[in-house]
Amino acid sequence: MLNLSLSSTQSGYIIQNPKSPFILNPLLSSPPTIKFINPSSRKLSLKCQYSDQQQRPDASSYSQPREDAPKVFIGHSIYKGKAALTVEPRPPEFAPLDSGAFKLTKEGFVLLQFAPSAGVRQYDWSRKQVFSLSVTEIGSIISLGAKDSCEFFHDPFKGKSDEGRVRKVLKVEPLPDGSGHFFNLSVQNKLINMDESIYIPVTKAEFAILVSAFNFVVPYLLGWHTFVNSIKPQDSTRLSNGNPRSGADLEWSR
Repeated sequence: MLNLSLSSTQSGYIIQNPKSPFILNPLLSSPPTIKFINPSSRKLSLKCQYSDQQQRPDASSYSQPREDAPKVFIGHSIYKGKAALTVEPRPPEFAPLDSGAFKLTKEGFVLLQFAPSAGVRQYDWSRKQVFSLSVTEIGSIISLGAKDSCEFFHDPFKGKSDEGRVRKVLKVEPLPDGSGHFFNLSVQNKLINMDESIYIPVTKAEFAILVSAFNFVVPYLLGWHTFVNSIKPQDSTRLSNGNPRSGADLEWSR
């Protein structure tokens, strides 16, 4: 919205923008005028709204992510008669540097939560057991064939005084009839004298969904999306001007 001023002349009134030259039609060589045949002595004010094709919205106003964007919690669950399995991704962690940049300090992971059945279509999540899949372990599951299996061992207290007191083993094995895979989590906790095993069959279709989700999320767990989103055309230009030799040239010149 523009506030325009009216100035009187011998032939009438002239409308103009007091702040800057204003031309409605780029073909005009002088500011437009509005003339009144019988100008009166009354004070007039005029507000005008117009569209100029030369004006463009600031790209930064919508290209930058909102800092106040709410967190989103997601997960995919598989429910069977004896147990339920929920799969949830966890983001990587970064630390700020003195230069203002950020450095990856911890890769993300996928959290598996196993809950035993507590009745018909009911599960006791208070007794759930969890297992965190690293990026490499996710790769092992992605690469499984119909007849392949894998096994992972975790000690949450490795390197600490209670090392060996808690033992977690996750096995992913093919079903005997070839219709999918078993996910079997065994947990031995000597601290509370607990020994429990929860297993759940996963069909081919359900396993395909997990593999597809894992393939999609791995680059994000590695933090590579933050690097890709930070790439700007002007950065490559500045880098080329500062060091005209490309990375390939530097490699082959060694």
